[in-house]
Amino acid sequence: MNKLTRTPVPVIARLSLVALIWGGTFIAGRVAAPQMSAPMSALLRYIIATVALVIIVFMREGGLPRLSRTQWVGVVLLGMTGVAGYNLGFMYGLETVPASRGSLLIALNPAATMIGAAIFLREPLTLAKIVGCVLALLGVAIELSGGNPLVLFEGGAGWGEAALFAAAVSWAGYTLIGKGLIGGMSALAMTTYAALTGTALLALIVAVRGEIALPQATIGAWVALGYMGIFGTAIAFVWFMEGVQAVGPARASIFVNLVPVAAITLGVLLLGEHVNASMIVGAALVIAGVWIINRPVATPPIARTRPT
Repeated sequence: MNKLTRTPVPVIARLSLVALIWGGTFIAGRVAAPQMSAPMSALLRYIIATVALVIIVFMREGGLPRLSRTQWVGVVLLGMTGVAGYNLGFMYGLETVPASRGSLLIALNPAATMIGAAIFLREPLTLAKIVGCVLALLGVAIELSGGNPLVLFEGGAGWGEAALFAAAVSWAGYTLIGKGLIGGMSALAMTTYAALTGTALLALIVAVRGEIALPQATIGAWVALGYMGIFGTAIAFVWFMEGVQAVGPARASIFVNLVPVAAITLGVLLLGEHVNASMIVGAALVIAGVWIINRPVATPPIARTRPT
């Protein structure tokens, strides 16, 4: 008799909450961005996140583990890809690319992760993964374009698009490194080390730019940074990496396509933005794609041999 393998419900719940939390960072970013430069806001976000992660790792695990030489290489790569690389590509890309088009490029991350997992981690590239990924990406495009995805491709590609594509590839690299190269370490410790190395890189970049003094920002901007640092980074990154460890990079990364859905939904609820039919259709396609990739799958029965 065939058995069904299911994605554990707590894993699905946490990855869905990660998408919701990351959707909220777009709202928080709108508050903080006008009051400070992008590199400075990224650095302050990760300083807050790193402090929170260090406190949590000492409370839950008694401190950070000692790393082997290979693990040190791994955590440096995590900081370069998931923290510094992703944020710099994201920030510089949005300087010239509209947010909707930029979000579509970032939504390429699950596809990049799926292909990378197939090449480097030998994860099977199944028809369900391909169909689910395409459906989710199409849903994001419909939702962001108001029903006409072709609008997102007008104007050709430039340095901004290249930067955002590099950001998507950087996050895919972060996901794959976290699954494949760092063995024997908890998701919390791994994320803390990544935050430490990534924050050091961001601090170096800010220092080179000559931005030494803290920005003159409102209380609301600092609250927004606190949300992005504690919830959007410290908590969400750990939960995401736990999801990667539990179900693999391809199945975990598809939840990233729920982020635009969450961001638009929160915009409607918190900012009074309008909802239209394309948002509903796009959200339905994204959810369908996520379900197809994470639905129960029948596994072949174990052959029994008769005793002789």
